[in-house]
Amino acid sequence: MGVLNVTPDSFSDGGLYDTYERAVARGLEMMAEGADVVDVGGESSRPGAEPVPTEVELARVVPVVEALAQSPAATERGVRVSVDTVKREVAEAAVAAGASLVNDISASLWDLAAATGAGWVAMHMQGRPRTMQEDPRYADVVADVHAFVLERAGRALGAGVREVWVDPGIGFGKTSAHNLSLLRHLPELVEAAAGAGCTGVLVGTSRKRFLGLLGGRDRTEPAPVADRTEASLATAAAAMVAGAGMVRVHDVAATVQVARLYGPAA
Repeated sequence: MGVLNVTPDSFSDGGLYDTYERAVARGLEMMAEGADVVDVGGESSRPGAEPVPTEVELARVVPVVEALAQSPAATERGVRVSVDTVKREVAEAAVAAGASLVNDISASLWDLAAATGAGWVAMHMQGRPRTMQEDPRYADVVADVHAFVLERAGRALGAGVREVWVDPGIGFGKTSAHNLSLLRHLPELVEAAAGAGCTGVLVGTSRKRFLGLLGGRDRTEPAPVADRTEASLATAAAAMVAGAGMVRVHDVAATVQVARLYGPAA
């Protein structure tokens, strides 16, 4: 899954693709690089981010989704378009424009997926983007996160959603230690998700701050976003080997090479 942020303020690439022309060009480029899914988002979910008005998000997302969904890569080669949103109106409009998957960090839109026939991703997040990293705490992060996403997946499957992914929400209301623990225990989530009837597990670590901290010189200040590629690839590979069915990434071409090496091993 390639990340396409049609936003001015996303942590990694905010402003690079915040026009229709640049966003569509990057989406087509990711398709050519080997992305199976292009995930279009019009509202940043970085730590500290503020929500944007619905009409703004609609204007950012829907034309781009429509253009990519009607492209030859989508119509002839089967590359899918997903929408990254927590807003019902945006999800509905994006699905009507051609998105076939709703990537839902709020894990609340399963009924919409059931009604529209779209696939659905249930992600775990403690709190909301604006405040989620202030002081995240868990009794047992692995047990808590797994229980939450599997419970939401059960609701979706019970409502008739045919394609359900679960995402542990790396970096969403979690410390570096939480993130690493969730990555170590991915095989358990993969097994539980399969047993529950889910399509698979989605993992997104790409360029996130905890990778910058682990790769920084003194581990107190994160390495710049541009210096997190190797760590992003390493954690994508680890997720694949653990059995994750999809990884959400910025560096599509490099990750596709990793997938070709590690995919059979997973």
